[in-house]
Amino acid sequence: MLLIIDDDIAIQTSLSLLFRKEGFTVRVADGPFDTFEILRVETPDVILLDMNFSVDTSGDDGLRLLRRIREQLPAVPVILITGWGSIDLAVEGMKAGAKDFITKPWQNDYLVQSVRTAMNLAQSEPVSLDRQKLDQQFSFDNIVGEDPNLLSVLKTIGRVAPTDAPVLITGESGTGKELIAEAVHQNSPRQRQPFVKVNLGGISSTLFESELFGHIRGAFTDARTDRIGRFELATKGSIFLDEIGDLDPASQVKLLRVLQDRTFEPLGSSKSRTVDVRVICATNRNLEEMVSKGLFREDLLYRINLITVRLPALRERPNDIPRLATFFVNNLKTLYGRPGLHISKEAMSWLRTLSLPGNIRQLKNVVERTVLLAHNDALTVTDFEQNLTPTVTTVPRGPLPQVGAMTLEEMEYQMIQQAMAFHNNRVTKVARALGITRFALYRRLEKFGIPYTSEE
Repeated sequence: MLLIIDDDIAIQTSLSLLFRKEGFTVRVADGPFDTFEILRVETPDVILLDMNFSVDTSGDDGLRLLRRIREQLPAVPVILITGWGSIDLAVEGMKAGAKDFITKPWQNDYLVQSVRTAMNLAQSEPVSLDRQKLDQQFSFDNIVGEDPNLLSVLKTIGRVAPTDAPVLITGESGTGKELIAEAVHQNSPRQRQPFVKVNLGGISSTLFESELFGHIRGAFTDARTDRIGRFELATKGSIFLDEIGDLDPASQVKLLRVLQDRTFEPLGSSKSRTVDVRVICATNRNLEEMVSKGLFREDLLYRINLITVRLPALRERPNDIPRLATFFVNNLKTLYGRPGLHISKEAMSWLRTLSLPGNIRQLKNVVERTVLLAHNDALTVTDFEQNLTPTVTTVPRGPLPQVGAMTLEEMEYQMIQQAMAFHNNRVTKVARALGITRFALYRRLEKFGIPYTSEE
């Protein structure tokens, strides 16, 4: 049952007709009194709550009612309906426990999709934490490991993938965020539709609109033909927005618009287009901290993180290192035509002692380099040691500066300077060593005034 709380009879009627046509049982309430009269008799599956249902347009009535509902029915998802003028209020509602917020005027398809998503998440069955059972239920190809930290992530993916819930994937560089994003798509009803990947860290602010929303001929110099943007390419499928924490403030506003109402205009066009996509984002940054510093929009954060998945660093799942190393070697057997390739027992134990700040990506690089340069098919500790890069060591890392002795910005500045000196100002190698894109490194070099020669 869907409970609609709104004092506007026109909105009540419109929403009731829409959801009854979609097969929902609907109840309507004008305000708190009617709401709790209904709740004494029935427990809804989802509640649609307007932020203003009295002569007072501050939204305080809606927040008060939301808090009372959450106290009485903490497991029932509440979706807020709000106008653009009260987005800040909607964010307050999300903090108070609402699951989503829809802006007026709403898109019918998107509103129904949001309600179904909230209902499916609330009613989804528990998922086993046994890897064998997970693989029987879902498609987790190329995701290697049985550590409880990883299995917890896969359990979450298995539960949310069948819905259209936006997913935010967090974790350090090299932990496999793109693989998890692909798993969300491959286990969803959209799996036969496009899966479009966008590295936001590699798109300059001047190209952002053209890349994501497309452009029409003549929109700017050299725009000789129409171009379809990434969102339109992903229609009916999923779009993966990687490195969303690198997005500049102006681009954040433009992205929020399409995520809010699922409409956009190609650059140079005044005609809006509607898009139906599942949005998956990833970042290695702390977005909550960025919000507190004014570097990331709070309303955008709440729009993308209905479900947040944190990927563990490789040091948090050391027992998976042998499994990952074996997986990489097995792939290389076919690639290089060396069926006898294997890692010795001693080398496998030794690999677990490595400091791998680059996580899975770095482990893969170490294994592949050793396979390429080793003379024998049995890979020993000596083979790995001879082919280690200076950034990979088996000794504990040096102590970090004491708290208060240096800011994160100062540490970032020093690390970039050291990496530039070590790699002789070769930007590509420096970016790879720091686990960021070249474009992200260029921005930091300009920010800190560090001289460089562009490799473009």
